[in-house]
Amino acid sequence: MIKNVCVYSASSTQIAPAYFEAATQLGRLLAIKGINLINGAGSIGLMAATSNAALAAGGTVTGVIPRFMVEQGWHHTGLTRLVETENMHERKQLMARMADAVIALPGGCGTMEELLEIITWKQLGLYLNPIVILNVNGFYDPLLSMLQQAVDQHFMRPEHAGIWRVATTAEEAVEMLYTTPIWNKNVRKFAAL
Repeated sequence: MIKNVCVYSASSTQIAPAYFEAATQLGRLLAIKGINLINGAGSIGLMAATSNAALAAGGTVTGVIPRFMVEQGWHHTGLTRLVETENMHERKQLMARMADAVIALPGGCGTMEELLEIITWKQLGLYLNPIVILNVNGFYDPLLSMLQQAVDQHFMRPEHAGIWRVATTAEEAVEMLYTTPIWNKNVRKFAAL
């Protein structure tokens, strides 16, 4: 049952409209499905676009943000629920623990770090739920190529390529939440090559 979905995304405001359109559509679709959106509680960029769209469509949004960011005034003040954490590590851990699935929109170092960490946790059997990469405009093509190279050169097992799914539209990403099987924690035996 998918009730809470964590969305990793950019806080940048200087990106192409196509990314904002995808974020807005994703937020709207999650709300229509009755899914609570979990994100980093940012007040700008794709984080805000996703949150605002979900809220406008009657959905709920839980933002998780470190206290130092709240002190800087970087948080969205209109969310359904705002959870403050002590630090970034606690933030990421809590977001993952709350989430029945993860979707990664395009983003910078922070977004990619979150995505790669949750992929690593799934590889280790610490996170078993769907991970969907929303590859708007081929943004993630270089990263996906790098991950495939890691498999091809035996830094990862072929089985590990099944950790994530790739969507090109928000609609496809939401559908994958329901069609991606729960990962088997017995994959821990495959963690080492």
